Amino acid sequence: MDAVEALDEIAFLLEQDLAPRFRVQAFRRASAAIGGLSTDELGERIADGRLARTKGIGDRTLEVITQAVAGETPTYLTGLQESRGDAPKSSIAPLLRGDLHAHTEWSDGTVTIEAMADAAASLGHEYQAITDHSPHLTVANGLSVERLGQQLERIREWNDAANGGLTLLAGIEVDILEDGALDQTRELLTRLDVVVASVHSKLRADSATMTKRMLSAISDPATNVLGHCTGRLVQGSRGTRPPSDFDADRIFAACAREGVAVEINSRPERQDPPDELIAAALNAGCLFSIDSDAHAPGHLGFVSLGAARAEAAGVPADRIVTTWPLPRLRDWLTSRR
Repeated sequence: MDAVEALDEIAFLLEQDLAPRFRVQAFRRASAAIGGLSTDELGERIADGRLARTKGIGDRTLEVITQAVAGETPTYLTGLQESRGDAPKSSIAPLLRGDLHAHTEWSDGTVTIEAMADAAASLGHEYQAITDHSPHLTVANGLSVERLGQQLERIREWNDAANGGLTLLAGIEVDILEDGALDQTRELLTRLDVVVASVHSKLRADSATMTKRMLSAISDPATNVLGHCTGRLVQGSRGTRPPSDFDADRIFAACAREGVAVEINSRPERQDPPDELIAAALNAGCLFSIDSDAHAPGHLGFVSLGAARAEAAGVPADRIVTTWPLPRLRDWLTSRR
C-alpha cells in the first residue's frame, strides 16, 4: 500500500470518527512530510534512521509508513476499518449531488480549499460549497471583507482549472447578528453563490427575540439556507446544548414563502433540526438542504446521516435542493437576488 495513501486514509477515518484534531493532524503532517518521496527513498530513510528523525514523523506514523513500504496494510489502518459500523441505509443518499455547507482552514476548518475540493470530488460530488465563517465569529477566525474577497479569487482559479468535474460554489456561513442583519457587506453577499445564515450567539434568548432575529435574516434576499436552526448539541466533545426557543410555525412559514431551504445539518453532534421540527418544516412546505457542515475531508460523508433522517421523516427527494443538478440549483440560488 502506498504510504501517503495509508496516512491520508487514516486521517480521513479519524475525521469521520470526530477524533481530536491533534490526532488527525499527526497523520496529515506525516503525509505532507513524505510527499514526493518514492518507495525506494522511503525504504532507505527507514533503514538508516533518517525518517525517524524527520520533522512531522512520530512513532505511530513511522510504524504506518514502515508497514506500507513493506507491502503490508498498516495494522492501525486495519483496526480503524474493522471498528466501523455500517452506514445508515437511505434511498436519498445516492441522489445527493453536492453539499452547501463546508469549512476550510480559512476559518475553523483543518485543510485547504483544494484538499476539501479533492475530497468532495473523490466522493462523486457534482458541486461543493465553501462556506467559511463571517467576521463577527472571531472565535472561528471569521473572514473579513478582504479575506473573503481573496477566497473568492482562489475558488475562481480552482474552477477555471476544471478539476475533476467538480464545481466549487463560493459561499459563506454568515452569522445572523442580534438585530437580524447578516454579518457581511451587501456587495460581497451579492457576489457569492451560496449564503447559509446561522445563529451562533445569544442562543438562549427568549422566543420572541429569537423569532424576530431569524425572520429578519430569512427575509433578506441574500439568504439561501437557514443553517442548523436550533443550535443544539446532542453529543460530542463540546458537551450538550438545548435547542433555541423560537416560533417554529412562523419561521418555517417564512422559509416556505421566501424560498429559503431549511438545513438538515448532518453532523452527529448536532442532528439539527430535531425530528419534530423537520416534520413541521415539511408540513409548512419548506425546501431542505442536506449538508455536512464539514470542517475536515472526513466529515463530508456525514450527509448520509442527514439523508437517513430526511427519509425517516418522509421528506421527498425533490424537496431537497442538494439532490438537484447544478443548473437547477443555480437558478434557485439566484432567484431572490
